[in-house]
This record gives sequence, C-alpha cells and structure tokens, in this order.
Amino acid sequence: MKRMYFLVPGIGITKKIVDVLLLARVDQRHIHVLAKRDTPLKDLPEASLLQKSDFVPALERGMVFGGLTGIVLGAIVMAFPGELVLSGGTILATFLIGSGLGAWISSMIGSSVDNSQIARFAPAIESGKFLMMVDVPRSRTESIEQLVKNRYPQAICEGTEPTMPAFP
Repeated sequence: MKRMYFLVPGIGITKKIVDVLLLARVDQRHIHVLAKRDTPLKDLPEASLLQKSDFVPALERGMVFGGLTGIVLGAIVMAFPGELVLSGGTILATFLIGSGLGAWISSMIGSSVDNSQIARFAPAIESGKFLMMVDVPRSRTESIEQLVKNRYPQAICEGTEPTMPAFP
C-alpha cells in the first residue's frame, strides 16, 4: 500500500472527493482526513491517532533497538560464568523482553509526537485546508491521482509516502 496526500481547499470539495474515491472502490477505512483543530468534519473519515502521530514508526524503531539491546545483554550475561547455568535461551529471552519493552516505551513516546510525514503540511492545515491521506495499492496510485486531478483540479496531489507500515 502507498499513502497518497492531497491538499484540498474546503470541506465541500473534500466530501466530493471522498465520494468519488468510494465509487472508485477505495475502502473508507483507507481514507483519512485531517483538518485544523476544532474543525467539524461531519461525516468525513477523520484521521485517527495512528495517522496523526508517530506511533507506528516509533513502535518499529523501538522493537528493533530493544531487540538488539536484548541480544547484546543476553550475550553479556552468557559471557560471564557464574553459579547460575544459563542456556542459549537466554539470548532469545532477552531479545524478546528487549523488543517488547522497546516497542512499548517508544510507542508511548511516539503517540505524543506529531506525525513526521505530515509535518510539512502543518502550515496549510492551519490556514484552513484539508489534508486527505488515501492508502491505495501501489498499482492504483496513478489512476487515483488522475481521477482526483481530472474531477477536482483545485485538489493538489502532494505525492506519496515511500512505503506504508506493515500494520497500520
């Protein structure tokens, strides 16, 4: 899946684009609208915490770094002989504990930080524009972009995100 970004000047056009996307068989759970704080979105699909924050990237980074730290700590524990006999399961256990703790701690931090991918749109959103994030299969990005451009030229396609996380 690729995430496409569209800046739209008003709520009426945003609603029409959502309708066009739904008719083009883009599932509503793959359409996310972000607007200035306290802007009523009515029945538009509002962006959730996962789209507004750095939760998922932070979770992924925490899992990787926590797992690596766990492996290192497990190797250190096994390197020092002691009265306690430890097996190769030590590294696995410390890896799993490190991954879990790293993912949990970093995702808590990431949920309180604005999404770094949409930071560049902050001035436009604060000026009253709507940001639409549309997740589509890689093969449909061009056709969806052309569909929106042809129907609503005032909606500006701001490109795509390089890759979508595996578990949004």
